[in-house]
Amino acid sequence: MSVDLATVKRVARLSRIAVTDEEAERMMGHLNGILGFVEQLSEVDVTGVEPMTSVTPITMRLRADAVTDGDKADDIVANAPSTDQNFFLVPKVVE
Repeated sequence: MSVDLATVKRVARLSRIAVTDEEAERMMGHLNGILGFVEQLSEVDVTGVEPMTSVTPITMRLRADAVTDGDKADDIVANAPSTDQNFFLVPKVVE
């Protein structure tokens, strides 16, 4: 796959990046180089290689999946103009 000048300008426009013709030409070369490298990676034989999350074997530390209120109710409503039993009081907006 290769990128042409029109594609570079379209991507720049979609990204809201102003590029001159010279910059677009240079970007076209860089993008084609990147895509060439990605194509080389797709040629690598990875049969028998298991997916991994890290290059070093580590065990993820997991926390208990417990539902709590966080004990932060007083802190959360501290700056509210009006509260009642840790609930926000708001004016009625629907009649």
